[in-house]
Amino acid sequence: MDIKDHIRSIPDFPKEGILYYDISTLLAHADAWQVAMGRMAKIVGGHRPDVLAGIESRGFLVAAPLALKLGCGFIMVRKEGKLPGPTIPYEYTLEYGNGVVEIQEDAIEEGQRVVVVDDLLATGGTMAAAVELFRKLGAEVAGAACILELTFLNGRSKLDIPFDSLAAYDE
Repeated sequence: MDIKDHIRSIPDFPKEGILYYDISTLLAHADAWQVAMGRMAKIVGGHRPDVLAGIESRGFLVAAPLALKLGCGFIMVRKEGKLPGPTIPYEYTLEYGNGVVEIQEDAIEEGQRVVVVDDLLATGGTMAAAVELFRKLGAEVAGAACILELTFLNGRSKLDIPFDSLAAYDE
């Protein structure tokens, strides 16, 4: 099965000139979603994670069922101010300003193996920030994975860990 057959492309979203790759059509197709999660489980499971970290918000849709399938924990990586209780932030530079991601203070223990998961890798800035946040807290970041990768944006170059995707778009 070609996962790309179940991805919808929406031109000029969220703004003119952007082609948005929408995974909602993949999520809605039971067989394709099962295949995608099975393939992601093979990739991610090979890293022997203790926890999966899903990046807000579509990364939650991928990481949470994978964590359940693999029998490991799940951590939400969110934008600043979205998590209750004490949090640990990490500020990073975006092409259009600064961003902040954070996790709850007690979400990870030093030495735990983490795999960072999202739906799509574009420029790689948020994924790289999540990796650095977990390293800052003493976690071992074993790898990262996404359903889709926009290779023409070269986001993989910002990662110094193994990275895999199920499908790639070259333009």
